[in-house]
Amino acid sequence: MRDDKLLTKIGGLLRQAEGTDNDHEAEAFMAAAQRLATAASIDLALARAHDPAARRTASPITRQVQIGKAGKRGLRTYVQLFVQIAQANDITCDVASNSTFVIAYGFEADIDACEALYTSLVIQMVAASDAYLKSGAYKGETARQVVTKGTGYLWRRVVEEKALSPITARLNFQSAFASRIGTRLREARDEQHAEAIRTEPVGAGPGARSVSTAVAMRNKELEVKDFYRTASTARGTWRPNRATAGYSTAARQAGDRAGRRAKIGADREFGGARGVLER
Repeated sequence: MRDDKLLTKIGGLLRQAEGTDNDHEAEAFMAAAQRLATAASIDLALARAHDPAARRTASPITRQVQIGKAGKRGLRTYVQLFVQIAQANDITCDVASNSTFVIAYGFEADIDACEALYTSLVIQMVAASDAYLKSGAYKGETARQVVTKGTGYLWRRVVEEKALSPITARLNFQSAFASRIGTRLREARDEQHAEAIRTEPVGAGPGARSVSTAVAMRNKELEVKDFYRTASTARGTWRPNRATAGYSTAARQAGDRAGRRAKIGADREFGGARGVLER
């Protein structure tokens, strides 16, 4: 069931994060948005654990989320950002082979929260990478790339170091940005889990729970996994760094720094061929 009040609260926190120039305030607002999403997820899991009616009305779903148009450069880093956010919100994803969309598997409220976070963060990721390229900081840096060399039967794979091109700089920057965002969101989620477990009623009093927070969340995780196994038709394994143009330490360090400072849109498209998915 969609919780519009929750989405309004998350959206408000994200707008506050985007509207401040203070990095510490932005960090606090972003973490608060993730903790709010996690708290709602915990409440749903507990409700389902204690109320058979809640289990009947709230079950895992699938949703196709459009990432970009075919042929656009760098869609894999957009997907990487979405997947990182999804992993912090109990969602499993299949990815189209051309990275134009993902299919999310999980509870509706979790997917809604994931999309809200992604819509804010993808704009920041693109803006930060644009600013990095415009600054010219990547110029003079290098990227390492594995290439195959040789003739006849004498072929070997070697690592070459080349001047860092703008597209390679952007891809490395955005990949590191996405990874750092994932780390930050998982930390906020884990803090909320720990707080919920620490403050849950214990014993035989009127507020005591027959099912603990930890057990309810574990049961929810297993339910999503079971649903995914029956609903997904994807084949193969998706990896964010496959077929990259090269690896740049400098660009990744810049992207990681931007991900640390991020102030924590996407359009949805339903339907589409399932046969092109990767897992």
